[in-house]
Amino acid sequence: MSDTKQIALPITGMTCANCVATVERIIKKVNGVEKAFVNLSSERASVEFNPDFTNIGEVIQRIEKAGYGVATGEVEFLVQGLVDGSDAQRLEKNLLKVDGVRGAYVNLATERARVIYIPTLVSLAEIHKMITDAGFRVAVVGGDLEDAERNARLKEIAQQRHLLITGLVFTLPLFVFSMVRDLGLLPGHIAHAPWMNWLMFALATPVQFYVGWQYYVGAFKALRNRSANMDVLIAMGSSAAYLYSIPITVGLLEGHVYFETGAVIITLIKLGKFLEARAKGQTSESIKKLMGLRPKTARLIRVGQELEIPVDEVQVGDIVIVRPGEKIPVDGVVIEGHSTIDETMLTGESFPVEKKVGDTVVGATINKLGWFKFEASRVGKETTLAQIIRLVEEAQGSKAPIQKLADRVSAVFVPVVICIAVSTFLVWYYWIPLPAVSNVSAFTRALINMVAVLVIACPCAMGLATPTAVMVGTGKGASLGVLIKSGEALERAGRLTTLVFDKTGTITRGQPAITDVIVHGIAGGENELLRLAASAEKGSEHPVGEALVEEAGSRSIQLVDPVGFQAEAGYGIEATIEGRHIIVGSPRMVKDRKLKVDGFQENIEELQRKAKTVAMVAVDGTVQGVLGIADVVKEGAVEAITDLKSMGLRVAIITGDNRLTAKGIARQVGVNQVMAEVLPGGKVNEIKQLQERGEVVGMVGDGINDAPALAQAEVGIAIGTGTDVAISTAPIVLISGDLHGVVRAIRLSRRILRTIKENLFWAFFYNIILIPAAAAGLLNPMLAAGAMAFSSVFVVSNSLRLRSYSG
Repeated sequence: MSDTKQIALPITGMTCANCVATVERIIKKVNGVEKAFVNLSSERASVEFNPDFTNIGEVIQRIEKAGYGVATGEVEFLVQGLVDGSDAQRLEKNLLKVDGVRGAYVNLATERARVIYIPTLVSLAEIHKMITDAGFRVAVVGGDLEDAERNARLKEIAQQRHLLITGLVFTLPLFVFSMVRDLGLLPGHIAHAPWMNWLMFALATPVQFYVGWQYYVGAFKALRNRSANMDVLIAMGSSAAYLYSIPITVGLLEGHVYFETGAVIITLIKLGKFLEARAKGQTSESIKKLMGLRPKTARLIRVGQELEIPVDEVQVGDIVIVRPGEKIPVDGVVIEGHSTIDETMLTGESFPVEKKVGDTVVGATINKLGWFKFEASRVGKETTLAQIIRLVEEAQGSKAPIQKLADRVSAVFVPVVICIAVSTFLVWYYWIPLPAVSNVSAFTRALINMVAVLVIACPCAMGLATPTAVMVGTGKGASLGVLIKSGEALERAGRLTTLVFDKTGTITRGQPAITDVIVHGIAGGENELLRLAASAEKGSEHPVGEALVEEAGSRSIQLVDPVGFQAEAGYGIEATIEGRHIIVGSPRMVKDRKLKVDGFQENIEELQRKAKTVAMVAVDGTVQGVLGIADVVKEGAVEAITDLKSMGLRVAIITGDNRLTAKGIARQVGVNQVMAEVLPGGKVNEIKQLQERGEVVGMVGDGINDAPALAQAEVGIAIGTGTDVAISTAPIVLISGDLHGVVRAIRLSRRILRTIKENLFWAFFYNIILIPAAAAGLLNPMLAAGAMAFSSVFVVSNSLRLRSYSG
């Protein structure tokens, strides 16, 4: 049995939430498809299927059979090395075997290959590599090199713009003629001349059947798929006004023509859809910025030569050179030189990070000052930036639980509106008498009110309320160093009541550091004591020794090599430094050696009360100083936890350390609830107990032992500097280790959730208020069409406000 495969397909032709439901239903009917989610805002379908039972082609075929499309890109290659027709056929066949390639045409005479492909399934670099692997030399000579999907969307917007302009060219004079005649500004013999109706018919017909043809096609597709969408409402509403006017124009009936009503309805809605499409294009602006960060070329050394090549051709193990001001092309490890790197795009933090030999660097970050070489470790789709983009795209394609209500309403919305519209016509025609003085017939009045109901209804606003906010919000989160992997995690994070922090490596740095240096009587004071102790520990791999060496380095103390170094497990070390005998050890070691600790006893007891490890330094048999060592709290942890508490969240610490140490850290950061001496398996039980009390729990951790608790919590938040297991388990990842990222994640989630609720309120309020108003005869169809057109624009624009969120 094969593992399931997940793909994203860019869908074209969807107009409203009902289209989303239709495409989802069609995909799910394909044998082997296990999950399918369609996003109206991103216009993408996320499909999970078993390749043993189906393939990508069958899924696409079903989508196209239902009347929708899949966006494609087109690229042309100059292929050298084609000998004869069999080479051309072989290349075509090889190209068509690639998942995502929809068409391949190789011309032997011109030595060109034209490839039509789906950009979410296969990249230009992968097609390029496939051709070169087949034994041909290749160069790109035409096509969309950056974003084929975006190009397809832009073509769609351009087509909408063309139709809108055409609609305006015909509708504006039609509307002016109609208003001038209705207001009595024309002489009677002109106003009532038969040719006037024919003129209006001539102006309305191109709008009805050219500009509005998309709505007829969409309505036909929907009805063929046994559903009803927005296109059905627009086609019915505009056609009713247009068709009613034709018998009057040809003289079969008497009355007033309403050609301008149908034309204005179509043009206004086209204007709204055009503005909506442009606004929707901005919802993915953050992810486009991330994509645009990747440099185009890399400078590297191969066979002793310095070369500049496309970044897609960099391979693992290549030695890459980066000069000041340049972007780092791929992920790797510094092997020569040092510099400071601007990692703002990765972490959201503007402070440059120092890099030296052995440190990792990330592709698309910016080298600020120094020159260095690094060895490429991750390239192509494996780079950190590529994985961030993939995670954000998956999140943008997911559905938040709050959207389920809108989906259920959308499923029955259009049929209910049609029933209300028909009922409106019948009530106005049969049961509500005409006023004594009226210039319209009962039929005309009933028809106008029915049309108003049809065109005021807007399922699009409901369909766009959630996905637009999720798209903008998750993209913004990525730019702030917060990766939210799904709409479900986003919604849950916005409703958290309690946050549980792992202590070691999350609140603390996860490695001991010197916190206190107490000296009595040694010449040179603290620095001299540290110089001797750190020099003695220079060859030690013990955490205490490493902490000493690091502290000496931070004070720029020059160390010397120890002589006769000896370590005694659990006790300490001894060595000779410049002829002086140095001991760095525990109080027990000092006691066993019967060294005097006069004057230090109170200091030792005070450090132990603070849950700090005590190390004593003896020089030539006399204790000269005491060191306090502890796992120090991360910079910014206190402020982050204070902010979380001010947001109304309960904060707790969970750790396997002893209670005294845990409480000491808790006091430092201002946390009252401490769960100490908890084994890895016990962390899950502690989370469960909080949940049983009705708390919505978030778990923040970084280690392998945190993974089960991260999974148990409603929302797991992994520190990005932690292990891959924790990061893969948690639905929210902080790319940096800064705990302010937790604050950003919660605030952003709350802000997105609030935006979604505002959008849904508007969408439901709009329909609940205005559909009855239209049925009551309080809305002119043209005003109704304008309101409907701009309801979706309002929802998208409200979501776009998230772009200004600064965290």
